[in-house]
Amino acid sequence: MFELTSMQKSQMDLQSQNLVTLKEASLWAENILGREVAESNISYLVQYGKVEKHTNGKSTLVDLDELRGYYASLRANRQATWKQRLGQDLNWRLSFEDLLEKDTTKHIHRLHPYKGKFIPQLVEYFLDDRTDEFKTQTYFSVGDIVLDPFVGSGTTLVQANELGMHAVGVDISEFNCTISEVKLFDYDLNSLSADINRILAKLRSFEVDTKIQLFEAELMEKLADFNGRYFPSVKYKVQVEKGLIEETSFASQKEREFLPIYLQLVDKYKIELNNMSPKSFLDKWYMKNVRKEVDFIAEQLAEVKDANNKKLLSVVLSRTVRSCRATTHSDLATLVKPQVTTYYCWKHKKICKPLFSVKGWFSRYAVDTLQRLNDFKKLRSDAYYAVISADSRVVDIQSEVDKINPDFGKLLKKKKIVGIFTSPPYVGQIDYHEQHAYAYDLFSFTRRDGSEIGPLFKGQGMEAKKSYVDGISQVLVNCKRFLTDDYNVFLVANDKYNLYPTIAERSGMQIVNQYKRPVLNRTEKDKSPYSEIIFHMKALK
Repeated sequence: MFELTSMQKSQMDLQSQNLVTLKEASLWAENILGREVAESNISYLVQYGKVEKHTNGKSTLVDLDELRGYYASLRANRQATWKQRLGQDLNWRLSFEDLLEKDTTKHIHRLHPYKGKFIPQLVEYFLDDRTDEFKTQTYFSVGDIVLDPFVGSGTTLVQANELGMHAVGVDISEFNCTISEVKLFDYDLNSLSADINRILAKLRSFEVDTKIQLFEAELMEKLADFNGRYFPSVKYKVQVEKGLIEETSFASQKEREFLPIYLQLVDKYKIELNNMSPKSFLDKWYMKNVRKEVDFIAEQLAEVKDANNKKLLSVVLSRTVRSCRATTHSDLATLVKPQVTTYYCWKHKKICKPLFSVKGWFSRYAVDTLQRLNDFKKLRSDAYYAVISADSRVVDIQSEVDKINPDFGKLLKKKKIVGIFTSPPYVGQIDYHEQHAYAYDLFSFTRRDGSEIGPLFKGQGMEAKKSYVDGISQVLVNCKRFLTDDYNVFLVANDKYNLYPTIAERSGMQIVNQYKRPVLNRTEKDKSPYSEIIFHMKALK
């Protein structure tokens, strides 16, 4: 009797499951969804356990039936659930749900993390010349001047530059202004590359404690073995996604199991975890070895002669320092407590460890920054820009632009600003200086916490809301002095306290439209349905 070989049986099983390659799956998805779907989109679904991974021994395969079910469920359930929770007036077009993280952090938008920033595609939508059933006319044109009085990390300024528009950004935070500036400098990339290579060469030869390398090598070996047994990447994520594993209890148990292994290695190599009596942010949140390496890199930056290169590399170091805080990966945006032991990582779905060295991170970020600047160089226009570190409630924008760039100052006086696109701070949610406390400690920037509008430390009580309304209204009234008569103001806000109608009235403006958008692809552990409104305001008639 004829018997099938194991390979033939395997091939028949693959055919019966309707399995296809990632490329075939992407082409299928494009046809079904009516939009571009890259292989990387399908790979993302596999990597994060949204669909199961199969293989024919050579290639990764996915089941089309499972993929069809995923997209159907995602589309129907997500929209229905979010609209039920947040209201039927959600503008789903502005969800940008088809975008991957690499799209929303394209080129220089990834130079430094910033909590609370909007994605560049949202800015593009309102600044460019597209129209649709929601945005029925255009508000900005090439050569116009755009203002962002809460510039943050500079997203509006960057996108305005891409579109050939001049831009002014203002922020009370000196560090925010630094992040925005370095994105827009026109660098000599050869000179920058030479500075980066010099610093990396010195960093490679700098060794604080040789025990660190031996300790980390053994720790990584034991972590790989443990995670391979209990948290096999794709399989574990699929099981969690399908509810086959109760993540919280399982993760907590395994976290406790690995801790003694970690502590034995700490004792074996006599590793100093961190300073015992922290006096500053840097002392509290960094391992001792990390702190010494950071200080060494700072010394190398002091020798960089080109002012723009030095400022950019300071931001690269800041990005490195942020990533190397002794905290969990999911708590990077909002610190909870120093994490000096191994832990279950909700972001990576496995046991992770704190960082004991910044060398690899600084090197990785420096190279990444150079590539992103090169990508943006191909897109940037010669439009003017100005970044002003000041209080938007009182700043004389014309005077400050005159100081920064007299030619831009002349243009501003002649044309004025046609509109604003910004995201004001929310009431009692973020302390904008404290989120970058490491940078203020490291570079001795001046802190102006007391001048923030709506900071976390003031809470969300009646007095905080009144102060917030006063502050945002004062900003808009002050900015109106520099706007054209027929201006357009777009404010991105989560107005859960219904403060913006009062703000508009106090500012001598009227709300002519509201775009309510779902905020997807959030990185926080809490991913509950959340929306924000883009308020379109104009002068009172």
